[in-house]
Amino acid sequence: MILMVTSTKDIAGMNITQQLLDHYEFEKQSELFRKHPVYLKRVQDREVKLVFIDEEIVHTQFITDFFTPELLVFLSRHASASGIPTLSVHTPGNLGEAELGGIARKVSVSPASAMKEALLEMAKRKEEMKLNYEVSYEGTHHGPSLDVPTMFVELGSSLKQWKDVRAAETVAHAAMVAVSKLSEYPTALGIGGPHYNNKFTRVVLTTEIAFGHMIPKYAIPQVDAEMIKQCVERTVEKVELAVLEWKGIRGADKDRLILALNEIGMPVKKL
Repeated sequence: MILMVTSTKDIAGMNITQQLLDHYEFEKQSELFRKHPVYLKRVQDREVKLVFIDEEIVHTQFITDFFTPELLVFLSRHASASGIPTLSVHTPGNLGEAELGGIARKVSVSPASAMKEALLEMAKRKEEMKLNYEVSYEGTHHGPSLDVPTMFVELGSSLKQWKDVRAAETVAHAAMVAVSKLSEYPTALGIGGPHYNNKFTRVVLTTEIAFGHMIPKYAIPQVDAEMIKQCVERTVEKVELAVLEWKGIRGADKDRLILALNEIGMPVKKL
C-alpha cells in the first residue's frame, strides 16, 4: 500500500490534493481516518490511499502507528524567506537536533528513484504549462523521522504560490508519477552546497543518477561517519557513491568529511 498524506492546516497541500481528486479517479471510502474520509485508487495492482490529518505534517511521527506503507508521500506547502516560486522534493529527517518535528539524528528512509521521477515530472510539466517556477531538490530536513520510504512533494514559497491552481496541478501529477513508476536508478548521496541544490538537481534532470539523502553545507558540522552511514543505509536503493559539491563545502570541514567517507568505504565524486 502507498500512502499520501495532507494536512488540513496546509493551504498548498489541500490545493494539491484537490487537483489529485480532480484529475485521478480516487474513490471515497466509508472508512474514516481522524474523522476525515479516506480516498483510494488502484495503481498497477497496488492500493494508493489518500488521508487527511489536522496536525502540521512535520509533527506526524505517529503516522506509522496506523499505516505501514511501502511508500509515503506528503503533499505539502514549502515556505522560504526569499519567496521564490518553487516546486521541490526531499526526504524528511533530522541530521542533527529535532528542531521541527521528528527524532534527533534520525532520518527517514529515502526513496531516491521515486523522488527523481517526481522531479522529472515537475520539470516537464513546468515547461509544458509555462510556469515561472524553480524546480529543485532540497536537503534532508525536519520531521518526521520514519522507518518507511518517505518523501515530500512541495509547492512554495509563499501564499500566492500555495493558492496557484496550475502549480498545484503540476505537483499533483508529480506525486502520481512518483507512486506509479517502479523505476530504479543508480543512486548517490549528495553532500555540500546550498539547501536548494541546483547542481544536484541538474545532475538528476540530465543523467540517470538519482539522489537520496542530501546533506547541505550548513548541516555538515553536525554530521559524522555514523550519520553518513545512516543516510546511506536508510535509502531504498543501494547508494553507489557520494557526490560532493566541493566548492560548496567549507575548507574546515573537507578533511573530516573525506575521512568519514573513507571510514565507511564510500566512493567519492567531486563536482
